[in-house]
Amino acid sequence: MQNPSFTPENPTTKSRIESRPNPHDRLNLSRVEFHNRYTRQIEQESIYGEGFLRWTYGNPLGRLSLHALVKRAIFSRVYGWLMDQPSSQKRVRPFIDRFQLKESEFLDPVINFKSFNEFFFRKLKPSARPIHADETVVTFPADGRHLAFQDFSCCPGIFAKGQVFTLAELIQSENLAQTYARGALVISRLCPVDYHRFHFPTAGKASAPQLIQGPLQSVNPIALAQNIRILSTNRRCLTELSTPNLGKLLMIEVGATCVGGFVYTFKPNSTVSKGDEKGYFRFGGSLTMTLFEPGRVQLDADLLENTHRGLETYAIMGDRLGQAAPR
Repeated sequence: MQNPSFTPENPTTKSRIESRPNPHDRLNLSRVEFHNRYTRQIEQESIYGEGFLRWTYGNPLGRLSLHALVKRAIFSRVYGWLMDQPSSQKRVRPFIDRFQLKESEFLDPVINFKSFNEFFFRKLKPSARPIHADETVVTFPADGRHLAFQDFSCCPGIFAKGQVFTLAELIQSENLAQTYARGALVISRLCPVDYHRFHFPTAGKASAPQLIQGPLQSVNPIALAQNIRILSTNRRCLTELSTPNLGKLLMIEVGATCVGGFVYTFKPNSTVSKGDEKGYFRFGGSLTMTLFEPGRVQLDADLLENTHRGLETYAIMGDRLGQAAPR
């Protein structure tokens, strides 16, 4: 299903897993797993700040600190400010080495990054993320681990069986929720080690982003398995894209702990091409969602199968997530 012209290295793998338990039980264990589209293996995620994350969401004192401080915007603003300071530059090389990032993909040399945040939202060479050329193909808006639902109204659960959220709660509009209620949904979760710029998955006219305020909790599965409503209550932005082949689709950027804001680099209410940059996240893990009108897109089979098994699929921006459905 992937773009055959490109096979990237996976930057977040600790080891390959040959066997695994019931998918709905996996997030209760000590590891977070995903399916790598390119190696075709189930792999274990290497989690930045894993100890703090597990303490925050798995310990009573940690949960108390979450509600008292961590999910509040001031925590992420202060942390983001620290990552903007020149002293944070010393974190860059150890981070690259620990997570084995591919420096040859970077547009700028590492020495040019004056802070950790500059490194975090780095640009890549165009050759590092080729855009699928077929006009009928829809591409991933961001690098990450993806879940896919052909009809979200039939979703049995996200990250944990029986856990769902309502579209009305997510997008704060009953009318808009009805438009997309039986449509396809792709959730793309970015880790701190990922390329953190996000792009348009197809051509069209993009509206101005609409901000919905909320807290900033982690979007790692460790946290989401505890409370999936994080996705529908965190600070988020909505952009509607009117397209020639897919009708309208909704792009949603969701903030997370230590993500102080979204920075948009496109011109609102303008026509964009597939693969054009939309913006970037500042420091921290984060997440995007792409909602399609019913019957407009056929999501790729490997995404749907892995999601059914309780697994995210690792794939990169520009690779295909599906194709426009025949009309």
